Amino acid sequence: MTFRLATLTVLLAALLGATAAHAQSADASGTWLTQAGDARVKISKCGGGICGVIVWLREPYDTATGQPATDSKNPNPALAKRAMIGLPLFSSMQPAAPNKWSGQIYNADDGSNYASSVTVTGAETLRVEGCVGALCGGETWTRAGR
Repeated sequence: MTFRLATLTVLLAALLGATAAHAQSADASGTWLTQAGDARVKISKCGGGICGVIVWLREPYDTATGQPATDSKNPNPALAKRAMIGLPLFSSMQPAAPNKWSGQIYNADDGSNYASSVTVTGAETLRVEGCVGALCGGETWTRAGR
């Protein structure tokens, strides 16, 4: 009887370990490369949700001015001067389902915010989607080097 109990304990520990490893692989925290490969976004836990900030750009300087790239498409003149590196793309996206968060995402290409969701689709992939009304689009980001 002791052997069976010990075996059961080992099996339960292995199963719980596998579940914990899967839960860790579904974590959105980390640095992600956008689908186009032109930016890296660091996602971290904040409040009860997640936040994402640009930490790297393929082209960190404005080719016209030679100065660091800024949020020039933002309609607010004060915000249009802020640096792209360090720019928050989303803050406090809230859990919406297992491995999924919803909220607003900022699109620096047009200076607008959109309804959005971020979903961990695998240990190395993240699906980022945004919608304007019924029109939605998205891209798949990959985990940047660990």
